[in-house]
Amino acid sequence: MNPIELEWQHLKKDELSGQMFDDELDLAYAVINGIQARGERGNYNTERVKFYSNSTP
Repeated sequence: MNPIELEWQHLKKDELSGQMFDDELDLAYAVINGIQARGERGNYNTERVKFYSNSTP
């Protein structure tokens, strides 16, 4: 398992387990908050990066 997969497993187990989400947006915010919480506990910086698409819906 690569480091990103391992981190994702820990995020799911430690931050998201047992929670129900009404929609994808709630899940996205929970993931963002979980990553920030893990960063604070591990004493490392986290940064949110937005990727933009050229296509229109």
